[in-house]
Amino acid sequence: MATVKVTPEMIAQALADTDWAAQDSLSDEEIARRVVADPDAAPILSDAETAAALVRTVRHRLGLSQAAFAARFHIPAGTLRDWEQSRKKPDTTAMAFLRVIAREPDMVARALDPVTR
Repeated sequence: MATVKVTPEMIAQALADTDWAAQDSLSDEEIARRVVADPDAAPILSDAETAAALVRTVRHRLGLSQAAFAARFHIPAGTLRDWEQSRKKPDTTAMAFLRVIAREPDMVARALDPVTR
């Protein structure tokens, strides 16, 4: 795959060339159709799908199975499974907990370990 260097001038020109009135007039349905039709566009994810991607990414980055991740971070395995499969969306507190795990997994594990408390 070729790498393209994007310069600030290229960005400025692209912004200047964009018909913002036409963009603003698009309906959500038209935007969704265009995203689906464009093979280079990332899919539009629901909140639950975005949360599921975060949970899976963090777990995979740590190299843990669902059971190991759930045990290490005191999350019910069924809840973790529901999050990863987009059946349920983590609430705001759970999302904050997942973000802390993503940044400081060892610190969180130590904090939850009854031996180190």
